[in-house]
Amino acid sequence: MQDKENKVLQALEERVRELAFNMEKMKLAEYVDLLENPYRLLYVNFISGIARGLGIAVGFAILGAVIVLILQRLAVLNLPVIGDFIADLVKIVQAQLGKQ
Repeated sequence: MQDKENKVLQALEERVRELAFNMEKMKLAEYVDLLENPYRLLYVNFISGIARGLGIAVGFAILGAVIVLILQRLAVLNLPVIGDFIADLVKIVQAQLGKQ
């Protein structure tokens, strides 16, 4: 009987250690501290929002530049359908620039 209780207690102790280790790995205490300080939470979210917005803007600019380069290469090839499409785009852009 005593042996069985010891095994159960050891298994329970091992499980508690495992849970404590996992909670420490999740940094649960730091998360709770962050939630308890609303000004720090706002600051962290504001900074992360700025970083996300900047990343989106830079990524979109790079993607747009790559697309323009690809369209320029396709225009040089003088493909019938794509060449007409690009010519129409150029006309639209020039018309918009002329209105300003």
